[in-house]
Amino acid sequence: MVANARVDLSSDYLEGAHPEVLQHLVCTNEEQTSGYGTDAHCERAQELIRRACDCPEADVTFLMGGTQTNAFIIDAFLAPYQGVIAADTGHIATHEAGAIEFGGHKVLTVPAHAGKLNAEQVEACANGWEQDGTREHTVMPGMVYLSQPTEYGTLYSLAELEAIAKACDAHGLKLYVDGARLAYGLACSTNDVGLADLARLTDAFYIGGTKCGALFGEAVVIPQGGAIPHLVAQKKQHGALLAKGRLLGVQFESLFEGGDEGVLYRRIGENALRAADALREGLVARGRQLHVPSPTNQVFPIADESELAPLAERLGYSLWERLGDGRAVIRLATGWATCSADVEAALEALA
Repeated sequence: MVANARVDLSSDYLEGAHPEVLQHLVCTNEEQTSGYGTDAHCERAQELIRRACDCPEADVTFLMGGTQTNAFIIDAFLAPYQGVIAADTGHIATHEAGAIEFGGHKVLTVPAHAGKLNAEQVEACANGWEQDGTREHTVMPGMVYLSQPTEYGTLYSLAELEAIAKACDAHGLKLYVDGARLAYGLACSTNDVGLADLARLTDAFYIGGTKCGALFGEAVVIPQGGAIPHLVAQKKQHGALLAKGRLLGVQFESLFEGGDEGVLYRRIGENALRAADALREGLVARGRQLHVPSPTNQVFPIADESELAPLAERLGYSLWERLGDGRAVIRLATGWATCSADVEAALEALA
């Protein structure tokens, strides 16, 4: 790293693919396979994911990006008159340009607590609709949307997830978990929610690839096989069926194939967390306040507004929120390619 060189930690998908994923794509490039995800690589990746989730009956399907995945799954599970409950900081409520509403489903937001919602809020939202004498004129809650990790890098504990699932069951709500950064949750030392737990407690969740070492792609797990009828046809209606579907299968095959060093998906998460932990420790040691105690790959230092422009010359970051007192929260995100030199450069820029 050249002294004073600019480092970019504004996102966790700035690079292409992890070298092992890219090598697998290269090695299989000249194979001829059937299309639309019917090839042997997709079948192998689906089986590996079912095994990792301890859910042999699950439907596993691949899509190209997070917004597409959220829009498709929410639309596939909900009736036209239903909406989806989400934290007001949730991705579908903030950074998806109204994609869920564009598909005909209102996002019913509740106040977030460090990026999370809780079972009591689900109960209140569901009871509020059920007890409303004019409910036929309002949007019926039909699903709860969570992110694991959240948009603030925080994690739902197993107890929290079980409580939310119980509330969903009590009111006939579907539970859907956005796992765009799931690798970083699974690798976190404080995490107690595994893939098998998600398969047991949710109606659908996805394993993110785009932000976790793949060129692109997300793997949706629907624990109850057949829960979405005519899955392929519905994907195609949403423009979500990739003709060269094997490109998705090959990547997830690589991410979930076992080996002497373990599953690549977990190793990618572990590298990102080592870098994020070093970044957090360095920031605190230098007296920099953190906005939220995120344990995963997203770090949220607080900066004075006057620092933002000069800081951007040396450090790529995302402006996350303004606090209204002359300070702002910025986000730094680590990934599979983040190294110690990147961390040191970021700390030097923020000193």
